Amino acid sequence: MSDQMMEQAVRAARGQGMSSIKEVVSGWSDVARYLRGGDSGSLVPVVIPKDKRGLTWTSLIWFGLWALLSGVFLAATDHGAMGGLSIFVAIIAFLLSALWWWRSSIVEIEEGTVGVLTKFGAISGPGLSPGRHYLWHPWARVAYVVDVTTEIPYTAPVLSSPTHENVPLKSIEFFLRFRIVDAIRFVQTIGAGNFDLVLSNSVQDAIRQRSRQVRTEQAYDLRGSDVKDMQEVLNRQLTRYGVQIMGCNIPDVQLPDQYREHIATRERVAKELVAYEKEWELTRKRRIDTLLLEIERSKKVRDAKVVEVQASLNKARKDVAQMLEERETEAQKIRYEIETRARTNLVAAQGEAKAQEQLATAYRDNRAVLGYELARRRLDVGATLAEDAPRPVIVHTDAGASDSSALSTLLMAQLLPQLQSGGSAPRRGSRQVAQSAGDLDQVAERAARALREQTQG
Repeated sequence: MSDQMMEQAVRAARGQGMSSIKEVVSGWSDVARYLRGGDSGSLVPVVIPKDKRGLTWTSLIWFGLWALLSGVFLAATDHGAMGGLSIFVAIIAFLLSALWWWRSSIVEIEEGTVGVLTKFGAISGPGLSPGRHYLWHPWARVAYVVDVTTEIPYTAPVLSSPTHENVPLKSIEFFLRFRIVDAIRFVQTIGAGNFDLVLSNSVQDAIRQRSRQVRTEQAYDLRGSDVKDMQEVLNRQLTRYGVQIMGCNIPDVQLPDQYREHIATRERVAKELVAYEKEWELTRKRRIDTLLLEIERSKKVRDAKVVEVQASLNKARKDVAQMLEERETEAQKIRYEIETRARTNLVAAQGEAKAQEQLATAYRDNRAVLGYELARRRLDVGATLAEDAPRPVIVHTDAGASDSSALSTLLMAQLLPQLQSGGSAPRRGSRQVAQSAGDLDQVAERAARALREQTQG
């Protein structure tokens, strides 16, 4: 009974857009088209290629054998020309049969697929890899071509899945991607048609188990939820078929109409609440913006005053700096004038010192000249004085004579004054020479004293 209900649910899901998987029979030229594009909206992971090789090519071999035997027989009965022609026809038949056999043995496997090889109807070998292969065995066939690289998308909407409160959800859309990892096991154990039924039933069971764990008001939480546990369960179920689930998720969940109206009411109330909160947020933001604008305006006024004060301060600093610069320039000018005057005085003093030094040198030289002149004059004065000096009167008396009497002494005393008066003129001349010599000494002393005072000054 449960299997029938499951099949009915599967058929209903098919009508709602559930994916279907099947295998098709086609020629080698259409294998790639079916594997990549499917057939009439169905997924085709397995294609059964039509093998038209058969044993038709052996008819040429039998014909060649008959022609060869005929040629040998005709050659033996003296019909050599006919026998040679029969043998030639036999050779042509053998060559055509070999060419037919070679051409029909070529098999090309598409990239991303695996060819399942059978001999006498039994699967043989691990499978044919992509590329060209030669099937020399007459009874070797490629029974299946399986896509093993493409991740095949599969959509499985589940209808009337009950929740924890036993409220049937309208539908739960389940999406997964699977890949055939073992082509031999897949075609041996299940096949594409049976796998479609097994996969849909497994997905139905997994979705229903998950929905049973969710409360009705939280059913929308299934959208985009973590379904790794469901993926692990499906992998455990499908691994024995050579299939691996690469990923799955729940893109959409639809609630019953009545419950949806209830949810719509709740959502409307929630939206009104959100709208009220937004309105209040806008009002609060407007008030905050107004306060911030006032604060910004106050900051601008404060900044303007600060700028004005700063400008005044800068102007004052500039004036002070200019005044200091002027004072410094004036002080520099005065210092330069003082230095110039000092240098001028220094140069003048140095010039005067040099002049005094030259004067002293000149005075020293003049003093030597004056000393020489003074000495020469003294010599002249001495010579003059020596010429005009009184000469002594020597009276020779004879001690034995009689003239040494008192009378002779009296006469001598009377003659001496006369002799002195007669020599008075030379004495006056001597006094004048002495006076001129004294004046010369005084002049020399005065010149030396003046030179000494200038030197000390």
